[in-house]
Amino acid sequence: MDILFLLIPLSVILVLLILGGLWWAINTDQFEDVEEEGERILHED
Repeated sequence: MDILFLLIPLSVILVLLILGGLWWAINTDQFEDVEEEGERILHED
């Protein structure tokens, strides 16, 4: 039972870090044009 007092706050912190990273990626246009980068490697000369 004592371990829950450690695991629950750590889980909440981890979820907040993941959501913060996703928010950062969306707001800095990391997902703007995902198909162009996949095709760029195929068409390099």
